Amino acid sequence: MPQSLQAERQAILNRLETFSRVMDSSLRIPFTNFHIGFEAIIGLIPFVGDIAGLLLSSYVLLEAQKAGASTGVKLKIMSNMAIDFCGGLIPVVGDVFDAYFKANTRNTRILRKHLQNLQNNPID
Repeated sequence: MPQSLQAERQAILNRLETFSRVMDSSLRIPFTNFHIGFEAIIGLIPFVGDIAGLLLSSYVLLEAQKAGASTGVKLKIMSNMAIDFCGGLIPVVGDVFDAYFKANTRNTRILRKHLQNLQNNPID
């Protein structure tokens, strides 16, 4: 794999790690070891917050596209986005669900694993 492609993919993963941390786990709940992110806070606004969270989460999908992720990987990412969105729509329970599901972190992990597999098993 060309060094520049590998460096670009690593840069994408670095950006997504930061994004996921901010969106899913940047704030520790006092007196616990549990972290929430800005997506859980935004999700407290009924419906509008869930749409905003979905739009923000689409950043991971865009970066996956840039990184050359397979269709299967992008479908998994979209599936997690849909689960997060639909789960977040449920009043009160959805807010707790958003705090636990952490779709951005899941999606970044899926992309990282896919890119590592590509690096370890190049086609050509």
